[in-house]
Amino acid sequence: MAKSRLAGSTGDLLRPRLALAFAQDTVAAALACPVVRDVVVVTDDPVAAAELAALGARTVPDSPAAGLNAALAHGARAVRTGRPRAPVAALNADLPALRPAELARVLTAAGDFPRAFLADAAEIGTTLLAARAGSELNPAFGGASRHRHLSTGAVEIVLAGVDSVRRDVDTGEDLLAAAALGLGPYTARRHAGPRPVPGTVPGPLPGSVPGTAGGPVPAPAPDPVCGARPGC
Repeated sequence: MAKSRLAGSTGDLLRPRLALAFAQDTVAAALACPVVRDVVVVTDDPVAAAELAALGARTVPDSPAAGLNAALAHGARAVRTGRPRAPVAALNADLPALRPAELARVLTAAGDFPRAFLADAAEIGTTLLAARAGSELNPAFGGASRHRHLSTGAVEIVLAGVDSVRRDVDTGEDLLAAAALGLGPYTARRHAGPRPVPGTVPGPLPGSVPGTAGGPVPAPAPDPVCGARPGC
């Protein structure tokens, strides 16, 4: 999705570029997480696929083309095609303040349960859903997904000090809250807010080429699914 609710705060030109920057910061932080083995991104957008592959993610097309949860399940299957016993996790692509160390704490806690999830900052949605070896991911993201994941038997992870993993961004107010935590480098360069703080993932912004984050062609944010030790 291209973060339509951000339009009122950022304008239609900047909004899609921020959406891609959110995904870049999310993927970069996940790849830097010490318990993550690899990151698989499910997207049909060629610009997003190229930018995120350049960070080191593996991209697969959204061949189910049946919505978010079908795409996430497809990504989990892509991970387990090569490693059938791999733990997997689905992670929101709109976590621009994500810290690798905080993600590691969440994934380590998730490894104690067949399926576990982390609620978003509003305690309504979900930012991460994990399934250990032998368990299906069975994602139910979107809207009031915290309740749906609880109803499917997933265990809610309750940890202090993992705000960056819970802070997804749908609105201008969410973006300000993420900026207060410290934005990752890609989002910070697109947003006139605080600069990155120690603990974020450094990295250069790709050049301004038509069709990239720096060019005139907008790209929606994809939704990453990750294969990991022991989580995303």
